[in-house]
Amino acid sequence: MKKIDEYQGKKVLVMGFGISGINAAHLLVKLGANVTANDKATPKNNDIVEDLEADGIKVITGNNPISLANEGFDVVVKNPGIPYDNPLVAAFVKQGTPIITEAELGWQIFDGHLVSVTGSNGKTTTTTLTQLMIAENAKHQVKYAGNIGISFSKIAEDLEPDDTLVTELSSFQLLGAPTIRPHIAIITNIFSNHLDYHKTRENYINAKLNITRNQTKDDFLVINWDRDEWQKIAQRSQATIVPFSRLNKSHEGAYVEDGMIYWRGQEVMSTKDIRLIGPQNVENALAAIAAAKLSGVTNDAIKKVLTTFSGVRHRLQYVMEYQERLFYNDSKSTDIEATEVALQGFDRPVILLAGGLDRGYTFERLVPYFKKHVKAMIVFGECKDKMRDAGNQAGVPVIESENAITAVPEAWKLSEPGDVILLSPANASWDQFPSFEVRGDKFIEAVEDLTGKKEQ
Repeated sequence: MKKIDEYQGKKVLVMGFGISGINAAHLLVKLGANVTANDKATPKNNDIVEDLEADGIKVITGNNPISLANEGFDVVVKNPGIPYDNPLVAAFVKQGTPIITEAELGWQIFDGHLVSVTGSNGKTTTTTLTQLMIAENAKHQVKYAGNIGISFSKIAEDLEPDDTLVTELSSFQLLGAPTIRPHIAIITNIFSNHLDYHKTRENYINAKLNITRNQTKDDFLVINWDRDEWQKIAQRSQATIVPFSRLNKSHEGAYVEDGMIYWRGQEVMSTKDIRLIGPQNVENALAAIAAAKLSGVTNDAIKKVLTTFSGVRHRLQYVMEYQERLFYNDSKSTDIEATEVALQGFDRPVILLAGGLDRGYTFERLVPYFKKHVKAMIVFGECKDKMRDAGNQAGVPVIESENAITAVPEAWKLSEPGDVILLSPANASWDQFPSFEVRGDKFIEAVEDLTGKKEQ
């Protein structure tokens, strides 16, 4: 941990009691700050409040009182999910109070080698693969943190100058990280996500580009080269550009040619040997390979990781095989695009479990993928009728079930040896489950109940 004194004696407001907010509050006390912690909800677990208060932190819960804007805070550390049009946040913006996220705080105290990953899709898988690859050859600690569910600042406290940290960073985190400078930055792809938060696509792109904003030619930006727009985005960075390309559009970094993966002309391995399925995971592997090779990782270490790693939980995660049926948990597919990608990864007939929160859109875009890949569908949740309509357009048999749990035995009845039973909902979970993680866990439990086996 780097010793810094910029918070000594400063008044700091931490907004949000998520994992990152709680860790940030405790860290700021260690750094000498006078800390107030605020959350608009009242925690069900009072231990959180008691722990904060025991550390000398003033705690305010139940709302975001606008009066806090008049208390002379020097800095606000904001939960990334709190929008900037929140009245209290907007008041701080108006008066010019610096607003940062916990990722910025983690960067300020970090004293090692930083690799950071952002993008619309594939962040968590790429972060995990990169950490595993670098760790295979490392003589020092290699950890991951960030949007992957582990507080950046908490891990940074325990790392030494020779250690490496691989961080997954969302656009929300990066928007409040004005000084972050990873030595290796990765942009997996950029689509049109989170426009309810960022308002425009250009705002979203600008937030993503904070990952490279402070880089110089001595640093590296690893970026997907398979779309002209992403190539143009790369021109906005001062870093040394290292492209990766599944479609063989550049040989300057990691790329695929005739089914083989290469790094700057050197053969690494066959795409067929990657345990993760689907074209999106080839791209994730290419991004991780580029970062790993820039970090001095051997081809043998890369191959070991890619031939054994079976996936991040809830992200096209292989669950098990039972009586020649393969079960996959892709609960993280909360939008149409993610389900498109998931279906393209299979050359076996798919029994698709899909549905969830009705956000007002329909699913005609999925019809060609249903026609090509789906044998039957089980639909559930608020948007089940819209999902059924798309299945009918594709000529796919569709039955209705209550939720992703009850859909499992229904899917089994429809399946035959050689089939894939895939949960890839194309919708958020909030109509029936508190999160996609809970939905995926319940799906896995239902599979275990059906088969009498534990997930592999």
